[in-house]
Amino acid sequence: MRHQHSRAACVALAIGAMAAAAEISVWTETATRRVLRETPPGSTREVHLQAARGEWEGFQVLVRSAVPIAGLDLAVSAFTGPGDAAIPAQAVQCYRQHQFEISRPSFRNDAFTPGWYPDGLIPFRHPLTGQALPEARLRAVPFDLPADQTHGFYLDVPVPDTAPAGEYQATVTLTAADAVRVEVPVRLTVWGFTLPAVPSYQTAFGAPAKVLRQYITAREKEGKETAPADWDAVEQQCADLMARHRFNAAPAEDLTPTRQADGAFIFAEGLAERLAAHIDRYRLNAVQVPHPNRAVKDPVAEADALRAWFAAWDAFIDKVQRPDVTFYVYLKDEPNDADAYRYVQTWGRAIRALNTRVKIVVVEQTYPQDEAWGDLYGAVDIWCPLFPIFREESAAKRQALGEVVWAYTALAQRDPPTPWWATDQPLLNYRVPAWISWRYDIRGLLYWGSMAFWRQVEDPWDEPLTLDRSERNPATIFHGEGSLLYPGRAAGYDGIAPSLRVKALRDGSEDYEYLAMLRRAGRGDEAMRQVLTVARSWFDWERDPEAYQRVRQALAEMILAAPPAAP
Repeated sequence: MRHQHSRAACVALAIGAMAAAAEISVWTETATRRVLRETPPGSTREVHLQAARGEWEGFQVLVRSAVPIAGLDLAVSAFTGPGDAAIPAQAVQCYRQHQFEISRPSFRNDAFTPGWYPDGLIPFRHPLTGQALPEARLRAVPFDLPADQTHGFYLDVPVPDTAPAGEYQATVTLTAADAVRVEVPVRLTVWGFTLPAVPSYQTAFGAPAKVLRQYITAREKEGKETAPADWDAVEQQCADLMARHRFNAAPAEDLTPTRQADGAFIFAEGLAERLAAHIDRYRLNAVQVPHPNRAVKDPVAEADALRAWFAAWDAFIDKVQRPDVTFYVYLKDEPNDADAYRYVQTWGRAIRALNTRVKIVVVEQTYPQDEAWGDLYGAVDIWCPLFPIFREESAAKRQALGEVVWAYTALAQRDPPTPWWATDQPLLNYRVPAWISWRYDIRGLLYWGSMAFWRQVEDPWDEPLTLDRSERNPATIFHGEGSLLYPGRAAGYDGIAPSLRVKALRDGSEDYEYLAMLRRAGRGDEAMRQVLTVARSWFDWERDPEAYQRVRQALAEMILAAPPAAP
């Protein structure tokens, strides 16, 4: 009798496995598009990627089932290519997408759809060491897939600088405890050119490792966290994540010089060499330096001290010996009144009169905000206007004088909509700014909050509303504002975790690199014609993610046909 019951149980399990296998839907997404929990199954169950050497290219694998699936797991094989060429399976970074429920739209999101939005990415392995992660509150796999819910995985494929051009093949395999097995074929075309290791597109995204330390320290005082055993390892993981996404990783070491008895300023012994090593290791193209107000309170009355401060900095920059790196001081954030304008005018003009190598960044448009306040001309080296208040004619005049323009996204201010950043906005909004930047010769992108503004939430993984200003206006809530990263401890390690939005920003920087390569090859006008088919202005840009993929392929074909040029 015991044998008959055992046999009946096996038959039941087999029937259940067949039913689960029949009910599960698996499909893929390669465009810059977020797939919500409520999304019905798609029809594409294969992946075709195209990438240059030195580039990362990601894709999503989505799953949905009419019945619960226990213990869902995912594995990827090596990418095998021409001859003996291969991209090892362990080099591919795999994540499960974490979802938020968002029922109220961020400010001015007129196309909002309530639902569960994926954003944070839970890694399968430690993102730096590749080791297995310990049990934690958030686990990537195995994952119990609930019935009638769409969930996704994100796979990020690095193309080595040494990879031969040609076709590569891999397989993604989904398995589950009830014998479900689904295979997804992946094809990668490696183009015969290499992206420069150091990005052309500059970024000023702050220091997320510093913010993470502040976050954990505050929670430690409340008895909610304990400090990591090794903060240096945390700094390294954060810097590595920034570099892999083509963002500037702020140095952890304090760059402030020390005043001497004779009024001169000197830097710590060996700091120049350590900074040079950091720049090389993490491929920086810009470094923020401390504001001189750490030592000088009045730039006019203390002109000699100001001169000594920047003389020390100029000598230090010479010692670092990285001439292509921009060193800049963040002078003032959004000067929005007469006093703030006077501050920039006084400090900026005093600094520029010294002809220092340190550039002055001010988050302001290239024209006066109020004529009564005067202008900021002669006080700014790098202008940083918000997307919606950029004016092409004004910017071009400053650029013709050798000044530089970066871009800055913050709170929505006017219609028609620019690519506003919020978790409930389309994912493409994070990739598009790089295209529009290139169209206007904008050289960089700035963002506030160090990508980790978590002050208004208890747990960034559970609370998408990172900036709440509804006490001023019930509509002024902003999901994900100031926050593009997540604390890694919830996923089993000390450090930070990326998001889908970070991946889209990285892809935009890589797109910008294609365009920069074509400009260096003397084909900038042809590249511009391609760009204008999708990104015409901050208010006029193509909303179809596939359109950018098509133009990117056209740019790659142009690069392959163009003569090589040094970066």
